[in-house]
Amino acid sequence: MAATASRRPSSTATRRPVAAIPRFALYGEAARPGEELLHIEEVQSRSRLYHWEIDAHVHQGLYQILWIGEGEAEVMLDEWRARVQGPAAIVVPPGVVHGFRFEPETQGRVLTLSARFLVEGEFEGIGAAFRSLFMAQGVLHFSEDDGEAQRLNVQLAELSAEFALPGAADAPVLRWLARAVVWRLARASDQGQREGGESRAHRALFTRFLLLVEQHFLAHWPMERYASRLGLSTQRLNRLVRGERGCTALELVHERLTREACRRLIYVAAPAASLALELGFEDPAYFSRFFRRRTGASPQQWRRAHAEGRVQAEPAPEGAGPGS
Repeated sequence: MAATASRRPSSTATRRPVAAIPRFALYGEAARPGEELLHIEEVQSRSRLYHWEIDAHVHQGLYQILWIGEGEAEVMLDEWRARVQGPAAIVVPPGVVHGFRFEPETQGRVLTLSARFLVEGEFEGIGAAFRSLFMAQGVLHFSEDDGEAQRLNVQLAELSAEFALPGAADAPVLRWLARAVVWRLARASDQGQREGGESRAHRALFTRFLLLVEQHFLAHWPMERYASRLGLSTQRLNRLVRGERGCTALELVHERLTREACRRLIYVAAPAASLALELGFEDPAYFSRFFRRRTGASPQQWRRAHAEGRVQAEPAPEGAGPGS
């Protein structure tokens, strides 16, 4: 299998300023809180209506996989952007601001689903695969002659054909096929990892840490609290994180906090001092120093340069389990 993960931008596509990010169920359709959804459609069926450009938007509680079989697209995930050539899978967890500019006649499919459709039922291991795949946004690249890419193409085509049948929403085969796609992509995202029970246990522990970070990074938990929740010492937590990411646990939390600051500076029209408070910094001046250390620019400089389209977004996002 030749899947590789995108972690840094490869193009400088200009993004227009966004005052308010639209929230959709499917693009252009009003979001309905609590809606359960399993939907698949061809890329061209919707993007052609919008001249092959899908503006920045967000989904709440819905997970998306955008499969590019042939063609390419400029992809934006939060503050990160890149040009993606098919075959590739773009993974979008809930709450991630995303948009696409496709080359005309790009071939592919967009799978949108609620977690319930994958984690309920008897499919052993799908919950872990689902969490691994959607841990973060990212892109999985495949080579054109990769058999795994060909199998994904076939499975997505079968899923699309089944979805088009009358009464398909109540048919278990629809969920089986969707689960198979998620499982196959999760397996591709994990390729190259160490084998053995110990490494799998470490990976599961690291995944639990990432989930805790997502839930509490705005509260500025001390590392001792994270470690205690995981049943570890801070030294063991740091060894775990270094083994998986090559940095300390605190550096990983600061990376996540910086990405959130970048996102809000771009998309939230509020003074940097107000955003500092929202991000858990009681002192705006300290937030400014923190942000400059992490990015090399003050919050105001970052926002101004981004609005003028002169800066590639940094830092790049963590690779979605697929490593986005």
